[in-house]
Amino acid sequence: MRLGLALGYWGRGPSADHVPLAQEAERLGYDSVWTAESWGSDAFTPLTWIAARTSRIRLGTAIAQMAARSPTTTAMHALTLDHLSGGRVMLGLGLSGPQVVEGWYGRPFPSSPLTATREYVDVVRQVLRREGPVELDGRFHPHPYRGPDGSGLGKALKPITHPLRADLPVLLGAEGPKNVAQTIRIADGWLPLYWAPDRPQAYGTALGEMPEDFMVAPMAHARVCDDVSEGLLPVKAMLGFYIGGMGHAARNFHADLMARMGFEEEARAVQRLFLEGRREEAVRAVPDAFADEISLVGPRERIAERLESWRKGPVTDLLLLSPDRHTLRVLAELNS
Repeated sequence: MRLGLALGYWGRGPSADHVPLAQEAERLGYDSVWTAESWGSDAFTPLTWIAARTSRIRLGTAIAQMAARSPTTTAMHALTLDHLSGGRVMLGLGLSGPQVVEGWYGRPFPSSPLTATREYVDVVRQVLRREGPVELDGRFHPHPYRGPDGSGLGKALKPITHPLRADLPVLLGAEGPKNVAQTIRIADGWLPLYWAPDRPQAYGTALGEMPEDFMVAPMAHARVCDDVSEGLLPVKAMLGFYIGGMGHAARNFHADLMARMGFEEEARAVQRLFLEGRREEAVRAVPDAFADEISLVGPRERIAERLESWRKGPVTDLLLLSPDRHTLRVLAELNS
């Protein structure tokens, strides 16, 4: 099981520690470093900054949001950075949810998310293969565009720049069982939002059909500390925000996933409290048991024991959310 460093997205502003953390992860033998985006900083610019200051570590987006860019634009970002970094890029993509897609990107959330995702990946793959002009008679991502409000002058094109790698890895963030099953069919890897080693059934039955070289790369908060309850507080704060704030009361994929993982009553309580503006109560309502299942927190010996359960399953890459150098070093030692 390879280790990766997940830096996430910026808060109020850039973190001065992200590049030094990536450099430390590279020195410790971590395989990859990952950036993200929500409705603030983008995923590709910080990753480019890190690429210029590292030499070996692989570079991933976890995740770049599909609604933020057309699929050809995303492919251009990926092939450009892949050249500049010497072939280190992994392209992680996600659809996000209706609140973000319509509220931030000003676009309709696709009525068929599976079809929209499949078309998006198809176009990205065509650009990277560069076997001919990009053409797709698609419902959501037609190339060339032939809609009634178009000029009718669109021309199928292939990229001027020759991609460095036609097989640049494409990974997808997927939560629902149907989405996970499609991800296994059309992508090179999967980026689970939450992963509990003892609850793989929450993602459906398709996990048994993964190709041999398929990547499974969940993110997990990690912290070496004496007090487990205190160490879980940042995990609970993150869960409170995602389960309560990242979605509508009637449609929240993160809350639905927590429910499928055996915490339905608790998920709805967290969601209700957050939407009522009672955010501190929402965080406290996140069960320690759930936060603990999807993270690696506690003394070194406890983390070493729990790490074994992560190794036994399908996880190929464990992406650690940890700004603590001591924790990164301990995990590197335990995983060696």
